[in-house]
Amino acid sequence: MDLTLGLLTGILFGFLLQKGRVLRFEKQIGFLRLIDMTIIKFMLSAIIVGSIGLYMLVDLGMISLSIKSTVLGAQIIGGLIFGIGWAILGYCPGTAAGALGEGRVHAVWGLLGMLLGASLYAEAYSGMKDNLLKWGDLGKITLPGVLQVNHWVVISVFAALGIAFFIWCEKKKL
Repeated sequence: MDLTLGLLTGILFGFLLQKGRVLRFEKQIGFLRLIDMTIIKFMLSAIIVGSIGLYMLVDLGMISLSIKSTVLGAQIIGGLIFGIGWAILGYCPGTAAGALGEGRVHAVWGLLGMLLGASLYAEAYSGMKDNLLKWGDLGKITLPGVLQVNHWVVISVFAALGIAFFIWCEKKKL
């Protein structure tokens, strides 16, 4: 059942990526050049809606969150690798898979690169787990925890800022 649910949500995610036009190479590059905010608007919408849905489920006692440690070294290095790959290919992992699904065969190089990168990471993990993967370990922190406020305060402020950003982008035709 979990695999079926995963497959269905993956298909829905791909459908929404396609309908949001974020699978288009020109949208990806436009975002990286900061001249087209379609991708950031799509991502912010998903984060805002997802945050509201997840925390409603948490508050109703239907789920509990499993917070992972914030490790600055790993996240900075991983973010740089992710960003460089995105800039070179013109797709992030999700949009590369969606682009391939739309028939853009060149996206297969990015997917192969992701598999190679995951394999290299798996091989290097034992050597990194006691150094790079511990640099700047801040523990299991969350923004509401750091600010010592209820999570709904953070979500409300983030949603309001997101809406203001959407309005600004529309006025600037981004």
